[in-house]
This record gives sequence, structure tokens and C-alpha cells, in this order.
Amino acid sequence: MSGLETTVASTCWECSTACGALVSVRDGKVVKVGPNAAHPHSRGAFCVKGIRALPESTYQDSRLRYPLRRIGARGAGGWARVSWDAALDEMADRLAELRARHGPLALAGAVSGAYFSRGAIVALLLRSLGSPNWMINQDLCGGCRAVSDLITGLAIGGAADLDHTNCALLVGRNPAAADPVQWSALKRAKQRGAAIVVIDPLRTQAADLADLWLRPRPGTDAAIGRYDKDFVARWCHGFDALAARAASFPAERAAELSGVPAADIERAAALYAAGPSTFASGHGIDAFSAGVQTFRAFHCLVAISGNLDRAGGNRRVKRPRGFRTYHDLLHDPAFRLPIEVERQTIGADRFPLWAGPDGWQTACHNPSVIYAMLTGKPYPLRALYASGVNIAVTYPDTRRTVEALRGLDFFAVAAHGMNPTAALADIVLPKTTALEEEEISLAPGTCCVNYTAPAVAPQGEARSDLAIARGLIDRLQARGALAGDFLPWPDQRAFNRYLLGDSAIDLESLRAAGYAEFPYELGNFAAQGFKTPTGKLELWSERLAALGLDPLPDYAPPRREREPAAVRERFPLILQTGLREKTYHHSRFREQAWARKVSPDPLLHIHPETAARHFVGDGDWVTVETSSGQGACRMRAEITDRAPLDVLITGMGWWRPEAAGPEFGALDVNVNAALSYGGPWDPITGSPDSRGLPCRLRRA
Repeated sequence: MSGLETTVASTCWECSTACGALVSVRDGKVVKVGPNAAHPHSRGAFCVKGIRALPESTYQDSRLRYPLRRIGARGAGGWARVSWDAALDEMADRLAELRARHGPLALAGAVSGAYFSRGAIVALLLRSLGSPNWMINQDLCGGCRAVSDLITGLAIGGAADLDHTNCALLVGRNPAAADPVQWSALKRAKQRGAAIVVIDPLRTQAADLADLWLRPRPGTDAAIGRYDKDFVARWCHGFDALAARAASFPAERAAELSGVPAADIERAAALYAAGPSTFASGHGIDAFSAGVQTFRAFHCLVAISGNLDRAGGNRRVKRPRGFRTYHDLLHDPAFRLPIEVERQTIGADRFPLWAGPDGWQTACHNPSVIYAMLTGKPYPLRALYASGVNIAVTYPDTRRTVEALRGLDFFAVAAHGMNPTAALADIVLPKTTALEEEEISLAPGTCCVNYTAPAVAPQGEARSDLAIARGLIDRLQARGALAGDFLPWPDQRAFNRYLLGDSAIDLESLRAAGYAEFPYELGNFAAQGFKTPTGKLELWSERLAALGLDPLPDYAPPRREREPAAVRERFPLILQTGLREKTYHHSRFREQAWARKVSPDPLLHIHPETAARHFVGDGDWVTVETSSGQGACRMRAEITDRAPLDVLITGMGWWRPEAAGPEFGALDVNVNAALSYGGPWDPITGSPDSRGLPCRLRRA
């Protein structure tokens, strides 16, 4: 006889949208996950990944439930189940040995980033070993946006106040697939008469909703607008220099560069200037070699228009007094290595606003880490611990990444299931899912703290990131292999109490409601301040100027226009990557039957005329190569006029669990197999070009 069903208030952590959730539990098992309409951030918005993917990740047969040790050659697929003691002892032995032989800098970590607790935990674990080296995925997703925001001083989240805006400006973003909270709010704004302006080469669902859709050529996004004289005079630094730069880009020149009619550019500027207006950005202007300055143009527009931290504008990120975020831990002097060690972070010499002591998350420059694994330069990097990230699929130049991982002396992975990254490891550890672990964080751009509840006990012997790291540190301490202990919390509950600090929010009230609201004051610039050298919003960036970089946003021609004519002739088309799907989150859920039924193959969106010229029919398998890549990728053609002429548009993260390991199709159907992780890189973040790439197409 089944027991009583209970409901647990929580937050879905399948992506960074972080929607409020209600989890139904019966007999110790989750039977349903759905939206929490009372949650002040998501207000009942939810998506299929929370409803289907979250419980299936927890209960699917292919889930990792016990530690595994490699048997035989790396990547050959031989595994033996071992105890946690045996797995952690082996990890501690190997890490201590390599640390003694090559020094602490030879050890590195890899995670998605510090938006989730695992990012801070892995970073602090590596610091405990004496290494500042850890990799994050944000050079490919959100990093250019974040660094632009940081050096400008905005401190904004997403478009969190759409319910009060008169104009929403969406650039390279399709919330219909990527953000159910924002998509719901955008439709509400449209219904009450707000103007929607979309800048995107692809005709997305957001473009269908828009009052004005600007379709620039890939890589030519531009922003112009009027300004708020009083706000600029009080709070902005460098306006005259910005105005002089902008004067060289009248609407007619912007039209020439972007392919968007000047009248449409002027109308968009007028709609935005009428205000209050909010800016929402997506992956479309991120992760390419001019990403930061492109974002800087839009971020300066937010600043000079007076739309910062006003009702209907872009809210600044705020927190309860005494509350700590995962980013705070990374920059807290109590958890830092000596400055001379942090300056040796791989990539800090070239990209100091990204990597090292002054970097956004202090993480490495990923392509330089891959290079160090392969060459030993600038110094040997011989061991890696990756948690919750599938870098063999998500990093460009898949073959080179796989080669680097194969050549490591020791490689350990914590994951929910076997994937192309875990398949190359020496030790694989089973991680808890978002239904089994406790998380605390700020809701994006709103005045509440989110709580993710451990609704059920972990399956098998799965452990949280903190429990794994704590077990390692204890063993490394016994082996004399620590520089310090930067993870002093005995368990997740103690860690979360530390994050809450002396704020007025207690853990018990969080557990009861699934969230906790806190006071939020708009426009309190004098109290909150701007974390820039001048203490103002920096239109002219003093940090960039000090590094010898352009302190003002400027236009940079897209990759295709910088290539020699011979290359453009051989690669006559343009490839855009990063298109989102509702069923998947980056490389995740490819093993789930419901998701594969909805989206069984990687798709390449092709304009009908482009397809006809290349003799490609709808549903045909095609091969794409880029001018800078060393490989190719197969995808299934979807013929649609939503794609621009001669522009091919696709997503990322594809692999096939049913294919042969260890790559599981990552060298075949994964677009990163056709991309380069080499330069040119964004001069500020080191982000590579992963969109606007010269490419060619043929039937497979």
C-alpha cells in the first residue's frame, strides 16, 4: 500500500533560470515535479526540462550510482565498481604524487562556473591543493556579457522587470526556448501594450512577437540611442568620449555595416529612448572575438538612457545584508591563495580581467589550459578533476580536447551518467542531482533568495560536490598535500548556513517556502555604489585603458569579413551556433528517450534558396566545415525561411549515448568537432569565435 504523498517547495536547477518548483514525493520517491505559482521570481513559469529531465536524471537506469575505476586502456570502456574509500584514496594518492612531482600548478579543475555551488566548491578544492587553475564554460556562454557588465559597473541581471517596461529590447535571445520566466513576462508585456524590439538574424518566436524586428548580418549588432542628461552628469564617466565615438556611427553607417535599414534603426532607438525600457541579451552576441565590446555598446546604452535600476528598466543585482554568493567566496581574501600564486593562473598574463586574481571568476583561459596539457607550456598540467561538466562535448575543437584528456597522468570525473568526458577518466564518481541536494542562491535580478530542497535521499551511493571535496581534503591533509583548507564546512547544511550569514533569512523559513523575499530599493546608487575605479558607471573604462585596450565600445568586423578573399570563396556561407532547444540544456539529457523523441537529431536551419543551390532537401543529412576548424560535423537539414539567406544556424552539445565510446558520436554529430578553440580571441575574455564563421555545406 502506497504511503501519503507530500509536497516539497524547491527550485529547479536544470538551468540558470531557476524556476520555483513543487516536488511531490511518495514512499521516498519523486512522483511529480511542477511549477510553484507562488514563487516571486518565476510566478508559475516552468519548462519540460524541470518536469521530465530532472526526475529522469535521478531515476533513469543509466544513472551512475557507485564509484568506478578504469580497467585497461583509457577510453576502452572497462570499469570496475569500487568503494568510496578506495576511489577517494586513489584520487588523493595520485593528486599528492603529481603535486609532489610537478608542483601544485600541475593540478586543475573543470566545472560549468560559479553560478552553481559546485563551481565555488571545485575552485576552493583546487586552492586547498595550492592551485589557482580551474576552467569554466563561460568563455563560451555569458562570459563576455558578465565581464562587460563588470567593467562598466552596471551589476544588472536579466530583464527582470518586464511587467513595468514600455519597451523590451531583445538582442540575440530567444526566451521561448531558453527562459520560460522571461518568455511569460514578455508575452504579458506585449498584451498590455509594451513595445518589443528584437535584434536577431534568426526569425525566432520572439521576432514573431516583436513590434520591430531588426535582422542584422551575423556579427554586426549595433546599438544607438538618446541619453538622460541628468543621470549621465551625476553617475557616468566618459560620456563625451563615448559621444564622439558614437558620432562616427550615424544610422546610415550602421545600416551599411549591419544590413538593417536606417529607418528601422532610428525607430528602434526612438522606442527604446521613450522608456522605461529594458535590455535582454542572449547567446547571440556572446562567445566571439568581439563579444565584450559588442556588449559594452548595449551596456553603455542602458547607462546613458537612465534605464538602470528604475521601474521597467534593468534592475541591479542586490542581496540581503550579510548574505554571501558563490562569487563572493571566490573573491573573499579568507579563501584566496597568495597573489604571486594567483598571478600564475593559466591565461592571467594575457587576459587579466578573465583569469587570475583580477578576473571575473578568477578562472583559467581554457584554450591555454588545453595547450598546457599537450605541450607542458607555460608549465606542465598533468591532472584534472571535472565535476558536472562534459568538456569533451562542449569545448570547441573536440579532437584536440579529447587528445589533451587522453594524455593526462590522472583524470577524475563526477557526473550523473557516463558521457564522452567521463569515458576518458581514471575514476568516475556518482553525483547527486537537484532533487537530492540543497542549494541556496539569489534569484536572477529579483528580490528573493532561492532554495533547492533535498526532496529525497540520494540514489545508490551518490554524493554532493561538497561531500566529495571534503572527503578528498581529509585524505590530502593526511598525505601532507594541502596548501590550506578552504572548504572548512563539514557538510552542505553548514555551508548553506554560512552563505546566509547574519542576514535576516534563516534556513528553516527557506525550507518551508522554497524562497525568501527581502527588501529591494530601486535607484540607491549612492548606497550600493559602482565597483569601478572611478566609482561611476564607466562608459570609458579605466580598467581597459590601463591594460592598453580600447576603453570605449567600438565596431569590429565579423570573422568572415576579416578573412582573405580566397578563404571566403572556399567557405562561402556563414555558420551561427548556440541555438537553444527546449528539450536539452547544452550537452545534457541526450540519453533521455522523451527528449530524443522530440528532437532525435542535430538540426541545421537552412534558407530554402541556400539549400536549393547546394542540392539539399528537407531532412537530408549534411556535412558542415568551417574555415578554421580541423574537422567536420554531420547534421540533419531543416529548410526554413526563419534562417537568413546563406547563413546556417545550429545548436550545440550533441552526442549519442548509444554510439561507440569513448566519444559516443561527439566527433560526428557535435558541431564543436568542426570549430577551432584557437584565436583570434576576444582581447578581454579570451573567448573564441564560435559564430559568424565562414563555412561550407555539402550533402553527407
